[in-house]
Amino acid sequence: MVDTIVEVLRTVWRDFLSAVEQFLPHLIAMLSLVVAGWVIAWLLAFLLRHVLGWTKFERFADRTGTSAMLKRVSLPVATDIAASMLFWIVWATFIVSGIATLGLSGTQEVTSRFIQFLPRLGLGLVILVVGLVAGNFAWRATLLAAVNSDLPSARLLSGAVRWLIVTLAIAMALEQIGVAKTIMLTAFAIAFGALMLGVGIAIGIGGGPVARRLIERQFPEKPADPRPEGDKLSHL
Repeated sequence: MVDTIVEVLRTVWRDFLSAVEQFLPHLIAMLSLVVAGWVIAWLLAFLLRHVLGWTKFERFADRTGTSAMLKRVSLPVATDIAASMLFWIVWATFIVSGIATLGLSGTQEVTSRFIQFLPRLGLGLVILVVGLVAGNFAWRATLLAAVNSDLPSARLLSGAVRWLIVTLAIAMALEQIGVAKTIMLTAFAIAFGALMLGVGIAIGIGGGPVARRLIERQFPEKPADPRPEGDKLSHL
């Protein structure tokens, strides 16, 4: 009995030490990939930050209004955001690759899905950046046109146009990435419908007198004929 217990314990410990011996090189390889990925990601972010500074990227962000929008939501400048995004994307790639080297079940599938996710993430970021630039351009154009036309609440109107475009770009980017696609599309449809309903009600209530004056000016009422009813002659 005692010999059997000792033999089982010896077998268990031998298998455990063998598993540790086989797993330890994979763990060291994963840690080396994570550390090397951090260094490479930091260097790439450092280079990107200096390249964007050399190309005057912040001036472009100021002209398009992106810097002002980022300040309003308490975010860093556009250069730092771009560098941080590059850093995390590169480092996450190395981390996932390092986890795959452990040889655990399911890690290969996770790595494959992450590699397939990267192009969608890049396209989503491009859509978001284009939406921000287009939204700020539309904001400036709408504000200028509204001020030149002496329209009331010019800033409110231009701000609504900008946030509508930005919201649409965010929804398109999230749809491209595939993050909670159904929930995001449903929420966007509800929010957009509520916004249009609110605008319609506001125009209907507040713009009623203006619309009435425009209609009266376009279609003036004919003056009544002062002659009695019996004296009116019709043309042959």
